[in-house]
Amino acid sequence: MVISDTTSSADASNKTLCCTFASRYVRNALPRFQMPEKSIPKDAAYQIINDELMLDGNPRLNLASFVTTWMEPECDKLIMSSINKNYVDMDEYPVTTELQNRCVNIIANLFNAPVGKEESAVGVSTVGSSEAIMLAGLAFKRKWQERRKAEGKPCDKPNIVTGANVQVCWEKFARYFEVELKEVNLKEGYYVMDPEKAVDMVDENTICVAAILGSTLTGEFEDVKLLNDLLIKKNKETGWDTPIHVDAASGGFIAPFIYPDIEWDFRLPLVKSINVSGHKYGLVYAGIGWVVWRTKDDLPEDLVFHINYLGSDQPTFTLNFSKGSSQIIAQYYQLIRLGFEGYKNIMENCRENAKMLKEEIQKIGKFEVVSKDIGVPVVAFSLKDSDNYSVFDIAENLRRFGWIVPAYTMPANAEHIAVLRVVIREDFSRSLAERLMSNLQQVLDEMDAHAIQVSSKSASVTLDKDKTQGNKAFIKKDVIETQREVTKYWKKLVARNKENGVC
Repeated sequence: MVISDTTSSADASNKTLCCTFASRYVRNALPRFQMPEKSIPKDAAYQIINDELMLDGNPRLNLASFVTTWMEPECDKLIMSSINKNYVDMDEYPVTTELQNRCVNIIANLFNAPVGKEESAVGVSTVGSSEAIMLAGLAFKRKWQERRKAEGKPCDKPNIVTGANVQVCWEKFARYFEVELKEVNLKEGYYVMDPEKAVDMVDENTICVAAILGSTLTGEFEDVKLLNDLLIKKNKETGWDTPIHVDAASGGFIAPFIYPDIEWDFRLPLVKSINVSGHKYGLVYAGIGWVVWRTKDDLPEDLVFHINYLGSDQPTFTLNFSKGSSQIIAQYYQLIRLGFEGYKNIMENCRENAKMLKEEIQKIGKFEVVSKDIGVPVVAFSLKDSDNYSVFDIAENLRRFGWIVPAYTMPANAEHIAVLRVVIREDFSRSLAERLMSNLQQVLDEMDAHAIQVSSKSASVTLDKDKTQGNKAFIKKDVIETQREVTKYWKKLVARNKENGVC
C-alpha cells in the first residue's frame, strides 16, 4: 500500500532549500581570506570544499612523490578511530605509547642495532624524516660541542659534510641550527656523493658525514661501507672521532628486504644514527618518520626533556609537542600485518615494475636512463636530443592525462642535465605502467608532429620573404640547418621559467 503525505507549498520550498545545489551558498562566493560573518549548513560547507578539491591531482597518478597513497581499509578504520588521540598524552594513552616503542625496536632490529635481549632500542617517532634529521643533527652537534669543550678547543664553527644531492631538509638543518653545510659536488654520470671526496672535506669541526640511502634525484644508494672504511682510516690518522648519519628516508624500508647483503646500517661501526620515513616505503600515509640511535650514549641526555604535568614522568625529544597517534598506529599495523615476507614481496614488485618501465622507456630510443638498477625503485631519464622540446614540455603535456611526472635539473656541476623521474610505489601496478607508456608515446608523437609543422611553415615563410625582397644572394640551406634555426626561434616563443620540483 502506498502511503501519501500532504505538505504545503511552504514546506516543499523549505525542503528544496535543504538541497545544497539549490541553496544560496552555490550562488554566493564565500570570503577567501576572512572568516564569514554567519554560519552555513554542514552539508554546504562539505560540498563547497569537496568541489574545490576536485581540482587537485589524483594521488595515485602522482609519480613525483615517494609518499604512500594507498592503505588497506582495515588500517583506514584504525586511523579514523584514533584520529582524536594526542600522542603526547602518554599517560592517558599508554597503549599507543607502547605501540610506538614496539615500532622503534622493530626498526632498530631491522637496521641491525646492537640491542641486547633485555634492552630497549633508542629512538623516537617524528612527523617525517625532516624532523628526524633535525633531531639527529642536534645530537651530533651537541656531542661534538661537549667533546670540543672537554678538550679546551673552540666549538663555534661546526660543519656537516654531505653530497649536493641531499634533500632540502639538510639545508634547513644547517641554516636553522647554524651549521656550515659542506657539499660534495656531483658530476655528469655520477649523481651521488663520492666517499673519497667527502672524507677529504672532513676536518676537526665536522660533526658528522651524512650519507643518503636512496637519492631523491635518481634513487641510487650511496656507498656507506666505503665511506665508513675511509673515515675509520682518517680518524686513526688525525685522532678525530667523526661519525656517520645515514639518511635512509627512502631506502630504509627497501634495502633490508631485497638488498640484505649491502652493508649500510649499524653493522658499520661509525654509523651512529639512521632516519627513515614511515610514510614512504614504510607504507603509511603522510605524517610519520623515525630516527634511531646506535646506543643510548649517542643521544645526549640533556637534549631529552622530562615532563610530568600530563600525569606521569614522560621523556620527550621532539621539535614539536602535540601530534596525532593515527600514523604511529598505522605503522604498527603494517609491520605486523605484512611482516618481513610481505614487505619483501611488495618491494620486489616495485623493483620489477621499475625494471619493466625502464626497458620500455629505453625502447622508445629518445631517452637515456640515468637511474641505477640497485636502489629505490625510481626511473629517472633524460632526453638524448632537446632541440625540439624539453623534459619540462613532456611533463606539462603528461598532465593532460592526469599524470604528475616531475622534471628537474641536477645540482651544481651537473645542472645542464635535466631529467624526468617516475617513482614506483606499491600502488603503481603493471597496468598503470603500461598506460603511462602509452600516454608518453602519444605525447612524443604529438610534439614531434608539431615540431615538423612549425619547421615546414617557418621555412616556407623565410623562402617567400627572401624571394619577395629580390635577394639575389639567396642560398638554399640544408634541412638540418633550417630545422636548427626554426627550433631556436620556436624555443624563444614558448620559453617558460621552470621551477626545480623534487619530492
